[in-house]
Amino acid sequence: MAGAPSATAPSDQPPVDAEVLESSVIDEALLLRLLRRAGRTIARPAFECLEILLDGATPPRVRLTVLAALTYLLVPLDLIPDFIPAAGFSDDMVALTALLGLCSAHRTPEIRARAQSRLDRWFPLTRQG
Repeated sequence: MAGAPSATAPSDQPPVDAEVLESSVIDEALLLRLLRRAGRTIARPAFECLEILLDGATPPRVRLTVLAALTYLLVPLDLIPDFIPAAGFSDDMVALTALLGLCSAHRTPEIRARAQSRLDRWFPLTRQG
């Protein structure tokens, strides 16, 4: 292709000099709190679905459906491969939406309490140790 720069030709742009920030510039405690809160937000529905799956009062059909949806989301093989733009994650979104809808219909106060307890152990808001 005429006029296109070669991979070895020098660029007209000056090189970018990345600066590494010292830990004194970053409030590490604040960053850790933010990451824990983000983790808690993402993990809460997952822990609730797990507690529904483990709960003895959950009907077998619901358990099987939750297990199937979780397996589909975790196994790398998809009905529509994820590398296909836009459509690739649509099947995952359908499975996730169905899973969350099913879980919300079977979420009891006891399940929420157990999920909250697990969430607090895995993602504590205060520094331990």
